[in-house]
Amino acid sequence: MLRKDANISRLLRWSILCMLLIPLGSAASDNTLGIYGNANMDAYLNDDDIAFLKDIINAKSEPTKLADANNDGKVDEKDLAQIEDIIKGTEKDLTILDSSGRIVTVMMPINRVAVFNNEQIETMRSINAKDMIVGVGSYVKDDEILSEFADYPSVGATKSPNYEELIKLKPDVVIIYATFSMTEAESIQDHLKELNPDIRVIRLDSYKPESYVNETRLMGYLFDKRIESEEFIKFYQSWMDTIKTRVDKIPEQEKPSVYYENRKPYYSAGNGTGHQQKIDLAGGKNIFSDLSGYTDVDPEAVVNRNPDMIIRVDANFKGYNTTNTTELQNIRNEIINRAELAKVDAIKNNKTYVISNQIIGNVRHFVGIGYMAKWLHPDLFGDLDPQAIHQEYLIKFQGLDCDLSKKGVFVYPETV
Repeated sequence: MLRKDANISRLLRWSILCMLLIPLGSAASDNTLGIYGNANMDAYLNDDDIAFLKDIINAKSEPTKLADANNDGKVDEKDLAQIEDIIKGTEKDLTILDSSGRIVTVMMPINRVAVFNNEQIETMRSINAKDMIVGVGSYVKDDEILSEFADYPSVGATKSPNYEELIKLKPDVVIIYATFSMTEAESIQDHLKELNPDIRVIRLDSYKPESYVNETRLMGYLFDKRIESEEFIKFYQSWMDTIKTRVDKIPEQEKPSVYYENRKPYYSAGNGTGHQQKIDLAGGKNIFSDLSGYTDVDPEAVVNRNPDMIIRVDANFKGYNTTNTTELQNIRNEIINRAELAKVDAIKNNKTYVISNQIIGNVRHFVGIGYMAKWLHPDLFGDLDPQAIHQEYLIKFQGLDCDLSKKGVFVYPETV
Protein backbone atom coordinates (compact mmCIF):
# COMPACT_ATOMS: atom_id res chain seq x y z
CA MET A 1 0.00 0.00 0.00
CA LEU A 2 1.30 3.46 -0.87
CA ARG A 3 1.75 5.98 1.91
CA LYS A 4 -0.45 9.09 1.83
CA ASP A 5 2.52 11.27 0.93
CA ALA A 6 3.61 9.09 -1.98
CA ASN A 7 2.96 11.93 -4.42
CA ILE A 8 6.06 13.65 -3.01
CA SER A 9 9.25 12.03 -4.16
CA ARG A 10 11.19 10.10 -1.51
CA LEU A 11 14.34 11.94 -2.45
CA LEU A 12 12.76 15.36 -1.98
CA ARG A 13 11.22 14.39 1.35
CA TRP A 14 14.51 12.95 2.59
CA SER A 15 16.37 16.14 1.57
CA ILE A 16 13.87 18.31 3.45
CA LEU A 17 14.06 16.03 6.48
CA CYS A 18 17.85 16.19 6.55
CA MET A 19 17.68 20.00 6.69
CA LEU A 20 15.19 19.86 9.56
CA LEU A 21 17.25 17.38 11.55
CA ILE A 22 19.85 19.96 12.53
CA PRO A 23 20.02 19.87 16.37
CA LEU A 24 18.24 22.81 18.00
CA GLY A 25 20.11 23.11 21.26
CA SER A 26 21.04 21.10 24.30
CA ALA A 27 17.56 19.86 25.10
CA ALA A 28 17.20 18.04 21.77
CA SER A 29 20.32 15.94 22.35
CA ASP A 30 19.02 14.64 25.70
CA ASN A 31 16.46 12.42 23.94
CA THR A 32 17.12 8.95 22.60
CA LEU A 33 14.76 8.09 19.78
CA GLY A 34 13.14 4.84 20.85
CA ILE A 35 13.25 3.00 17.54
CA TYR A 36 15.10 -0.25 17.00
CA GLY A 37 17.66 0.69 14.40
CA ASN A 38 18.79 3.83 16.22
CA ALA A 39 22.09 2.04 16.74
CA ASN A 40 24.07 4.98 18.10
CA MET A 41 21.31 5.83 20.60
CA ASP A 42 20.96 9.50 19.68
CA ALA A 43 17.88 11.58 18.89
CA TYR A 44 17.70 10.62 15.22
CA LEU A 45 17.73 7.63 12.90
CA ASN A 46 19.91 8.31 9.87
CA ASP A 47 23.04 7.28 7.95
CA ASP A 48 25.11 7.63 11.13
CA ASP A 49 23.29 4.58 12.47
CA ILE A 50 24.23 2.56 9.39
CA ALA A 51 27.88 3.47 9.91
CA PHE A 52 27.68 2.67 13.62
CA LEU A 53 25.98 -0.66 12.96
CA LYS A 54 28.70 -1.63 10.51
CA ASP A 55 31.26 -0.96 13.25
CA ILE A 56 29.28 -3.24 15.58
CA ILE A 57 29.13 -6.00 12.97
CA ASN A 58 32.88 -5.60 12.39
CA ALA A 59 33.57 -5.72 16.15
CA LYS A 60 34.79 -2.12 16.24
CA SER A 61 32.00 -0.99 18.55
CA GLU A 62 29.95 -2.65 21.26
CA PRO A 63 26.29 -3.52 20.48
CA THR A 64 23.70 -1.11 21.85
CA LYS A 65 20.16 -1.70 23.04
CA LEU A 66 18.63 -0.43 19.80
CA ALA A 67 21.14 -1.87 17.32
CA ASP A 68 19.02 -4.95 16.61
CA ALA A 69 16.81 -3.14 14.11
CA ASN A 70 14.58 -6.10 13.27
CA ASN A 71 14.49 -7.27 16.90
CA ASP A 72 15.38 -10.87 16.07
CA GLY A 73 17.99 -11.22 18.79
CA LYS A 74 20.99 -10.84 16.44
CA VAL A 75 22.89 -7.85 15.09
CA ASP A 76 23.76 -8.58 11.48
CA GLU A 77 23.34 -7.54 7.85
CA LYS A 78 19.56 -7.90 8.09
CA ASP A 79 19.56 -5.03 10.54
CA LEU A 80 21.40 -2.86 8.01
CA ALA A 81 18.65 -3.57 5.49
CA GLN A 82 15.98 -2.71 8.06
CA ILE A 83 17.63 0.62 8.93
CA GLU A 84 17.87 1.50 5.26
CA ASP A 85 14.18 0.72 4.82
CA ILE A 86 13.27 2.85 7.86
CA ILE A 87 15.29 5.78 6.54
CA LYS A 88 13.55 5.50 3.16
CA GLY A 89 10.15 5.03 4.80
CA THR A 90 9.57 1.65 3.18
CA GLU A 91 9.80 -0.58 6.27
CA LYS A 92 7.14 -3.27 6.58
CA ASP A 93 7.28 -3.22 10.37
CA LEU A 94 8.77 -1.00 13.04
CA THR A 95 9.87 -1.96 16.55
CA ILE A 96 9.82 0.82 19.13
CA LEU A 97 10.26 1.50 22.82
CA ASP A 98 7.22 3.41 24.02
CA SER A 99 7.28 5.80 26.97
CA SER A 100 6.45 3.05 29.45
CA GLY A 101 9.54 1.13 28.34
CA ARG A 102 7.57 -1.54 26.46
CA ILE A 103 8.92 -3.06 23.24
CA VAL A 104 6.20 -2.85 20.59
CA THR A 105 6.37 -4.02 16.98
CA VAL A 106 3.80 -2.49 14.63
CA MET A 107 3.00 -3.36 11.04
CA MET A 108 3.54 -0.48 8.64
CA PRO A 109 1.94 1.62 7.34
CA ILE A 110 -0.43 2.53 10.16
CA ASN A 111 -3.79 3.75 8.88
CA ARG A 112 -6.26 3.59 11.78
CA VAL A 113 -5.58 4.93 15.29
CA ALA A 114 -7.78 5.06 18.39
CA VAL A 115 -6.57 7.62 20.93
CA PHE A 116 -7.62 7.77 24.58
CA ASN A 117 -5.70 10.89 25.65
CA ASN A 118 -6.26 14.39 24.32
CA GLU A 119 -2.54 15.14 24.25
CA GLN A 120 -1.96 12.64 21.46
CA ILE A 121 -4.98 13.83 19.48
CA GLU A 122 -3.61 17.37 19.62
CA THR A 123 -0.09 16.26 18.71
CA MET A 124 -1.38 14.23 15.78
CA ARG A 125 -3.10 17.36 14.52
CA SER A 126 0.14 19.31 14.95
CA ILE A 127 1.98 16.88 12.67
CA ASN A 128 -0.87 16.55 10.16
CA ALA A 129 -1.76 12.98 11.14
CA LYS A 130 -5.31 13.61 12.36
CA ASP A 131 -6.87 11.81 9.37
CA MET A 132 -5.70 8.50 10.86
CA ILE A 133 -7.79 9.00 14.01
CA VAL A 134 -10.89 6.76 14.01
CA GLY A 135 -11.82 6.90 17.69
CA VAL A 136 -11.21 9.25 20.63
CA GLY A 137 -11.42 9.25 24.41
CA SER A 138 -14.47 10.66 26.16
CA TYR A 139 -12.47 13.58 27.59
CA VAL A 140 -12.10 15.13 24.15
CA LYS A 141 -15.36 16.98 24.77
CA ASP A 142 -13.76 18.83 27.69
CA ASP A 143 -11.21 20.64 25.52
CA GLU A 144 -12.45 23.62 23.53
CA ILE A 145 -9.84 23.44 20.82
CA LEU A 146 -10.58 19.76 20.09
CA SER A 147 -14.23 20.33 19.24
CA GLU A 148 -13.79 18.93 15.72
CA PHE A 149 -13.34 15.49 17.30
CA ALA A 150 -16.39 15.71 19.59
CA ASP A 151 -18.55 13.59 17.28
CA TYR A 152 -15.94 10.91 16.62
CA PRO A 153 -16.73 7.43 17.95
CA SER A 154 -15.89 7.34 21.66
CA VAL A 155 -13.63 4.62 23.05
CA GLY A 156 -14.42 5.76 26.59
CA ALA A 157 -11.93 6.80 29.25
CA THR A 158 -8.94 4.96 30.66
CA LYS A 159 -10.98 4.17 33.78
CA SER A 160 -14.01 3.06 31.76
CA PRO A 161 -12.91 1.90 28.29
CA ASN A 162 -15.48 0.98 25.66
CA TYR A 163 -14.02 -2.30 24.42
CA GLU A 164 -16.96 -3.03 22.15
CA GLU A 165 -16.38 0.22 20.25
CA LEU A 166 -12.62 -0.32 20.18
CA ILE A 167 -12.95 -3.72 18.53
CA LYS A 168 -15.62 -2.41 16.15
CA LEU A 169 -13.30 0.40 14.95
CA LYS A 170 -10.57 -2.09 13.96
CA PRO A 171 -7.65 0.21 14.81
CA ASP A 172 -4.11 -0.73 13.89
CA VAL A 173 -2.91 1.09 16.99
CA VAL A 174 -4.41 2.25 20.28
CA ILE A 175 -2.66 5.05 22.18
CA ILE A 176 -2.98 5.41 25.96
CA TYR A 177 -0.98 7.10 28.72
CA ALA A 178 2.42 5.80 29.75
CA THR A 179 2.92 7.20 33.26
CA PHE A 180 -0.54 8.51 34.18
CA SER A 181 -3.41 6.19 35.18
CA MET A 182 -0.85 3.41 34.89
CA THR A 183 -2.95 0.65 36.44
CA GLU A 184 -5.86 1.38 34.12
CA ALA A 185 -3.57 1.67 31.08
CA GLU A 186 -1.99 -1.70 31.82
CA SER A 187 -5.43 -3.25 32.18
CA ILE A 188 -6.48 -1.88 28.78
CA GLN A 189 -3.38 -3.17 27.02
CA ASP A 190 -3.74 -6.62 28.58
CA HIS A 191 -7.44 -6.92 27.80
CA LEU A 192 -7.03 -5.74 24.21
CA LYS A 193 -4.33 -8.35 23.71
CA GLU A 194 -6.86 -11.00 24.73
CA LEU A 195 -9.62 -9.58 22.53
CA ASN A 196 -7.50 -8.95 19.43
CA PRO A 197 -3.74 -9.57 19.54
CA ASP A 198 -3.33 -7.79 16.19
CA ILE A 199 -4.16 -4.43 17.79
CA ARG A 200 -0.99 -2.78 19.05
CA VAL A 201 -1.10 -0.61 22.16
CA ILE A 202 1.42 2.23 22.33
CA ARG A 203 1.82 4.18 25.55
CA LEU A 204 2.81 7.86 25.34
CA ASP A 205 2.25 10.91 27.56
CA SER A 206 2.95 14.19 25.72
CA TYR A 207 2.36 16.36 28.78
CA LYS A 208 5.89 16.05 30.17
CA PRO A 209 8.47 18.44 28.69
CA GLU A 210 11.32 15.98 29.20
CA SER A 211 9.78 13.39 26.86
CA TYR A 212 7.60 15.45 24.52
CA VAL A 213 10.15 16.00 21.76
CA ASN A 214 11.08 12.33 21.72
CA GLU A 215 7.44 11.23 21.65
CA THR A 216 6.58 13.65 18.85
CA ARG A 217 9.54 12.48 16.76
CA LEU A 218 8.53 8.86 17.38
CA MET A 219 5.02 9.67 16.15
CA GLY A 220 6.54 11.15 13.02
CA TYR A 221 8.03 7.75 12.22
CA LEU A 222 4.96 5.79 13.22
CA PHE A 223 2.59 7.87 11.09
CA ASP A 224 4.96 8.67 8.20
CA LYS A 225 4.94 12.34 9.15
CA ARG A 226 8.64 12.86 9.79
CA ILE A 227 8.92 16.20 8.02
CA GLU A 228 5.81 17.53 9.73
CA SER A 229 6.96 16.33 13.14
CA GLU A 230 10.37 17.97 12.72
CA GLU A 231 8.73 21.25 11.70
CA PHE A 232 6.65 21.20 14.86
CA ILE A 233 9.60 20.15 17.03
CA LYS A 234 11.64 23.05 15.64
CA PHE A 235 8.86 25.46 16.63
CA TYR A 236 8.45 23.95 20.10
CA GLN A 237 12.15 23.53 20.85
CA SER A 238 13.06 27.04 19.74
CA TRP A 239 10.65 28.50 22.30
CA MET A 240 11.71 26.12 25.04
CA ASP A 241 15.41 26.71 24.36
CA THR A 242 14.88 30.47 24.58
CA ILE A 243 13.64 29.99 28.14
CA LYS A 244 16.12 27.29 29.09
CA THR A 245 19.16 29.26 27.91
CA ARG A 246 18.29 32.13 30.23
CA VAL A 247 17.20 30.00 33.18
CA ASP A 248 20.45 28.03 33.03
CA LYS A 249 22.35 31.25 33.82
CA ILE A 250 20.35 31.99 36.98
CA PRO A 251 22.23 31.09 40.18
CA GLU A 252 20.31 28.54 42.24
CA GLN A 253 20.01 30.91 45.19
CA GLU A 254 18.25 33.47 42.97
CA LYS A 255 15.47 31.13 41.89
CA PRO A 256 12.22 31.90 43.77
CA SER A 257 10.62 29.13 45.81
CA VAL A 258 7.17 28.10 44.60
CA TYR A 259 4.16 26.51 46.25
CA TYR A 260 2.42 24.90 43.30
CA GLU A 261 -1.20 24.12 44.10
CA ASN A 262 -2.78 21.72 41.66
CA ARG A 263 -6.54 21.90 41.09
CA LYS A 264 -7.69 22.06 44.72
CA PRO A 265 -6.53 23.49 48.06
CA TYR A 266 -3.38 21.94 49.48
CA TYR A 267 -2.89 19.41 46.71
CA SER A 268 0.52 19.70 45.13
CA ALA A 269 2.94 18.09 42.68
CA GLY A 270 6.26 16.61 43.70
CA ASN A 271 9.20 14.88 42.14
CA GLY A 272 8.54 12.81 39.03
CA THR A 273 5.54 14.83 37.88
CA GLY A 274 5.23 16.89 34.73
CA HIS A 275 4.46 19.95 36.85
CA GLN A 276 7.77 19.59 38.72
CA GLN A 277 9.55 19.70 35.36
CA LYS A 278 7.62 22.81 34.37
CA ILE A 279 8.52 24.67 37.56
CA ASP A 280 12.20 23.83 37.03
CA LEU A 281 12.13 24.91 33.39
CA ALA A 282 10.53 28.24 34.30
CA GLY A 283 13.27 28.97 36.82
CA GLY A 284 11.52 28.20 40.09
CA LYS A 285 12.15 25.87 43.02
CA ASN A 286 9.26 23.65 44.06
CA ILE A 287 8.94 23.69 47.86
CA PHE A 288 7.62 20.13 47.72
CA SER A 289 10.22 18.66 45.37
CA ASP A 290 11.16 16.26 48.17
CA LEU A 291 7.77 14.56 47.82
CA SER A 292 6.86 12.14 45.06
CA GLY A 293 3.95 12.33 42.66
CA TYR A 294 0.73 14.22 43.28
CA THR A 295 -0.12 14.49 46.94
CA ASP A 296 -2.08 16.31 49.62
CA VAL A 297 0.07 18.63 51.72
CA ASP A 298 -0.34 20.06 55.19
CA PRO A 299 -1.15 23.81 55.26
CA GLU A 300 1.36 24.12 58.09
CA ALA A 301 4.05 22.69 55.80
CA VAL A 302 3.31 25.42 53.26
CA VAL A 303 3.64 28.06 55.97
CA ASN A 304 6.87 26.59 57.30
CA ARG A 305 8.44 26.36 53.85
CA ASN A 306 7.38 29.98 53.22
CA PRO A 307 7.26 30.15 49.39
CA ASP A 308 8.19 33.29 47.48
CA MET A 309 5.39 32.61 45.03
CA ILE A 310 2.14 30.65 44.87
CA ILE A 311 0.93 29.30 41.53
CA ARG A 312 -2.48 27.65 41.40
CA VAL A 313 -3.51 25.46 38.46
CA ASP A 314 -7.25 25.37 37.72
CA ALA A 315 -8.58 22.46 35.68
CA ASN A 316 -12.18 23.60 35.24
CA PHE A 317 -11.82 27.04 33.70
CA LYS A 318 -12.25 27.20 29.91
CA GLY A 319 -10.61 30.31 28.52
CA TYR A 320 -10.79 30.27 24.74
CA ASN A 321 -14.23 31.83 24.37
CA THR A 322 -14.20 34.46 27.09
CA THR A 323 -12.68 37.76 28.14
CA ASN A 324 -13.93 37.47 31.72
CA THR A 325 -11.28 36.93 34.39
CA THR A 326 -13.73 36.77 37.32
CA GLU A 327 -13.49 33.02 37.86
CA LEU A 328 -9.69 33.08 38.03
CA GLN A 329 -9.79 36.19 40.24
CA ASN A 330 -12.10 34.38 42.67
CA ILE A 331 -9.69 31.45 42.92
CA ARG A 332 -6.84 33.84 43.60
CA ASN A 333 -8.86 35.75 46.21
CA GLU A 334 -9.69 32.51 48.04
CA ILE A 335 -5.98 31.74 48.34
CA ILE A 336 -4.84 35.16 49.48
CA ASN A 337 -7.65 35.30 52.06
CA ARG A 338 -6.68 32.04 53.79
CA ALA A 339 -5.91 33.09 57.34
CA GLU A 340 -3.22 30.44 57.77
CA LEU A 341 -1.21 31.89 54.84
CA ALA A 342 -1.28 35.51 55.98
CA LYS A 343 2.39 35.59 56.97
CA VAL A 344 3.71 33.69 53.94
CA ASP A 345 6.01 35.83 51.77
CA ALA A 346 4.07 35.06 48.58
CA ILE A 347 0.92 36.52 50.14
CA LYS A 348 2.64 39.50 51.78
CA ASN A 349 4.42 40.41 48.53
CA ASN A 350 1.40 39.90 46.25
CA LYS A 351 2.98 37.01 44.37
CA THR A 352 -0.01 34.73 43.85
CA TYR A 353 -1.03 33.64 40.35
CA VAL A 354 -3.65 31.40 38.77
CA ILE A 355 -3.14 29.53 35.51
CA SER A 356 -5.57 27.46 33.47
CA ASN A 357 -4.66 23.82 33.00
CA GLN A 358 -5.42 24.39 29.32
CA ILE A 359 -1.94 25.89 28.89
CA ILE A 360 0.14 24.06 31.49
CA GLY A 361 -1.14 20.52 32.05
CA ASN A 362 -1.11 19.23 28.50
CA VAL A 363 0.61 19.69 25.12
CA ARG A 364 0.34 23.49 25.45
CA HIS A 365 2.59 23.40 28.53
CA PHE A 366 5.17 25.45 26.61
CA VAL A 367 2.78 28.42 26.74
CA GLY A 368 2.25 28.11 30.48
CA ILE A 369 5.96 27.74 31.14
CA GLY A 370 6.41 31.07 29.36
CA TYR A 371 3.93 32.80 31.66
CA MET A 372 5.54 31.26 34.75
CA ALA A 373 9.01 32.35 33.61
CA LYS A 374 7.74 35.92 33.31
CA TRP A 375 6.21 35.78 36.81
CA LEU A 376 9.31 34.26 38.37
CA HIS A 377 11.88 36.42 36.54
CA PRO A 378 10.17 39.51 35.13
CA ASP A 379 13.39 41.38 34.42
CA LEU A 380 14.87 38.44 32.53
CA PHE A 381 11.79 37.60 30.48
CA GLY A 382 10.27 41.01 29.85
CA ASP A 383 10.45 40.45 26.09
CA LEU A 384 8.85 37.00 26.17
CA ASP A 385 5.36 36.94 24.62
CA PRO A 386 3.44 33.75 25.57
CA GLN A 387 0.25 34.99 23.95
CA ALA A 388 2.03 35.41 20.59
CA ILE A 389 3.52 31.90 20.65
CA HIS A 390 0.12 30.53 21.73
CA GLN A 391 -1.52 32.31 18.81
CA GLU A 392 1.04 31.03 16.32
CA TYR A 393 0.61 27.48 17.58
CA LEU A 394 -3.17 27.54 17.28
CA ILE A 395 -3.12 28.89 13.73
CA LYS A 396 -0.07 27.17 12.24
CA PHE A 397 -0.21 23.75 13.88
CA GLN A 398 -3.79 23.35 15.06
CA GLY A 399 -5.40 24.98 12.03
CA LEU A 400 -7.73 27.10 14.16
CA ASP A 401 -9.12 30.50 13.26
CA CYS A 402 -8.92 32.58 16.42
CA ASP A 403 -7.58 35.86 17.75
CA LEU A 404 -6.36 35.66 21.33
CA SER A 405 -5.97 39.43 21.50
CA LYS A 406 -9.76 39.68 21.28
CA LYS A 407 -10.85 36.61 23.21
CA GLY A 408 -8.92 34.29 25.49
CA VAL A 409 -8.20 34.20 29.23
CA PHE A 410 -5.71 31.72 30.67
CA VAL A 411 -3.91 33.38 33.59
CA TYR A 412 -4.55 35.90 36.35
CA PRO A 413 -2.96 38.28 36.80
CA GLU A 414 -1.14 38.17 33.48
CA THR A 415 1.69 40.47 34.49
CA VAL A 416 3.75 40.88 37.65
